[in-house]
Amino acid sequence: MGVNFGTEIKFLKGIGPKRAELFQKELELFTFGDLITHYPYRYEDRTRIYKVSELQGNEEIIQLRGHLKNFKTAGHGRKTRLIADFNDKSGNIELVWFKGVNWVLNKFKVGQEVILFGKPTLYGNKLNIAHPEMELAKNLKSGKDQKLTSLYSSTEKLRRNYLDSRAIENIIDQNLEQIEFDVEILPETLIKKFKLIPRRRALIAIHKPQSFKEAEEARRRLKFEELFLIQLRILFQKSENKEIFPGQIFKKLDKLNTFYREHLPFQLTNAQKKVIKEIRSDLISGYQMNRLLQGDVGSGKTMVAFLCSLMARDNKAQTCIMAPTEILAEQLYNGLSDYSKYLGIRIAKLSGSTKSASRKEILKNLEAGNIDIIIGTHALIEDRVKFKNLGLCVIDEQHRFGVAQRAKLWQKNKSHFPHILVMTATPIPRTLAMTLYGDLDISVIDELPPGRKEIKTVHRTDAHRLSVFKFLKDEIEKGRQIYIVYPLIEESKKLDYKDLMDGFESISRAFPEYPISILHGRMKAADKDYEMQRFVKNETKILVSTTVIEVGVNVPNASVMVIENSEKFGLSQLHQLRGRVGRGAEQSFCILMTGNKVSKDARVRLETMVRTQNGFEIADVDLKLRGPGDLAGTQQSGVLNLKIADLAQDSGILIAARDSVKAILDKDPGLNSTAHRRLKSLMQRKNSNDLDWKLIS
Repeated sequence: MGVNFGTEIKFLKGIGPKRAELFQKELELFTFGDLITHYPYRYEDRTRIYKVSELQGNEEIIQLRGHLKNFKTAGHGRKTRLIADFNDKSGNIELVWFKGVNWVLNKFKVGQEVILFGKPTLYGNKLNIAHPEMELAKNLKSGKDQKLTSLYSSTEKLRRNYLDSRAIENIIDQNLEQIEFDVEILPETLIKKFKLIPRRRALIAIHKPQSFKEAEEARRRLKFEELFLIQLRILFQKSENKEIFPGQIFKKLDKLNTFYREHLPFQLTNAQKKVIKEIRSDLISGYQMNRLLQGDVGSGKTMVAFLCSLMARDNKAQTCIMAPTEILAEQLYNGLSDYSKYLGIRIAKLSGSTKSASRKEILKNLEAGNIDIIIGTHALIEDRVKFKNLGLCVIDEQHRFGVAQRAKLWQKNKSHFPHILVMTATPIPRTLAMTLYGDLDISVIDELPPGRKEIKTVHRTDAHRLSVFKFLKDEIEKGRQIYIVYPLIEESKKLDYKDLMDGFESISRAFPEYPISILHGRMKAADKDYEMQRFVKNETKILVSTTVIEVGVNVPNASVMVIENSEKFGLSQLHQLRGRVGRGAEQSFCILMTGNKVSKDARVRLETMVRTQNGFEIADVDLKLRGPGDLAGTQQSGVLNLKIADLAQDSGILIAARDSVKAILDKDPGLNSTAHRRLKSLMQRKNSNDLDWKLIS
């Protein structure tokens, strides 16, 4: 039977039904294509064999050839370990295993000659190697054939069933020659332009490279292909959507022009003007808008959203603005009500706490078209919320809403899907945005309003606590207010609550003369609102809180943000919290408190916060530290199951791939030319089983 990329792995050499079942469960390898794209995570040069007598204990991974002298076990129960003596005539070294003891005893016997690979460690005055990788010397090819050894990820269960890295390498080796010769999918023009090696050669070389240079050439080719296909899938789908989904056309601008001329409270930044122009071109295009608006904390996204809602109102359409919390919905409502009253715009707020009589009235007016802008929380997606003509949905802080919830909003206008504007104050690195949100058009406000003072950010340890408290007192005496935030770590909510209460007590003792508010997730919504309002009205001088204020109220008089245990926060969260201050005319400060010892990654996060306030730079550092999966959640993205590319490292390749896709689709949007025939069939296969959540921002 012939083998192709779709052949089930149980039919491949060296596998069979039992091993196939293990590979499917443990590594999600189902087909020949899956096996061939289970790439090595590293290569090791195994051409040099060391002598035991040469070892100092400070080497990296080394290779030895010699004989196993004896096996013995030490310890009891779960602490049992296996120890072997290894000798190569120049000296002895101890080998030790804490796991997989039975596997080692079944596979190796005393007296056998083995080649082992591992990291020597000096323990007391004795050298040992823990969990060496071992192979019988007679099974290995001669040194001159063996240039580089490929290392593959395995699992404990696979290793127990004799499917370690070496076994996976052997299985892939047996099947490599079955790769068909005609497997090229990239157009010839791209292969020449970027000097890429052919696909078949790359797939073989990545598993059996003759040199590190050849391995790198193979990786470069396969990274480009992976990122190219992801971008093609996103942009091809996006161009198809443009054909499928018409949008309402908002040509009239009467109210908008009046607001611009007579009521605009401040001069728009150039970045805001550019973004409004981009949105305007979508709203008159005749196609449904799907746009992501990125802007740092305080960059003026709310004003952009209001101006867009005026465009909808001028064209007899309604706008809904969905916020992640009641506090933020209230803040948006209060802010936009001031602007709306000058223009006769009818605005309402709907949330979980809206009284039933008011709710009934709002729902009736909304369906009758007597409300132009409605601001709310999750309550807006309920089935009973009906619109006369919903034209624009603005979703604030998009990462707080699931895609399925957004889809419900999308369905609230049957004649034309409403235009979607997703706003986020967490800047997303360009590479991640291209991949996660590539099916949205992206607008960026990369400029803060004039007159904003930079927030002075410092890192202080517990040793500086008294001087920090003195500084806080000085600020309160000047009439300012203070936030003090404690981390919330999901695994230990009880512990966090204790930390918060301990913190509240120590702050109360240190500042007995000042009224203090407390805010945390266990409080009822009404109590939270009461405490927050006391702080907003300057009735309390210090707000001790968990991260519930991360996305929260605008208090221009609050000038200091103290973040306790700041080493426990992610970078984007630290940046969000810092953005709660710096909203008034006074100089603001952010103090990052930690213990005396912090990890290397935490130190990088703290140094980044002290060095810069550019959210996009911070997001890039975050991506490098945490990786794209942690930042975005692969479940949400649906496209981040990358096999070889790395968004943090491969931004140059990603941009080249995306530009190439755009150039191809500009010339051949349907992929109908002979050169693109394979790409088209690949896109049709890829999209056939996808649930089209990606159509909804």
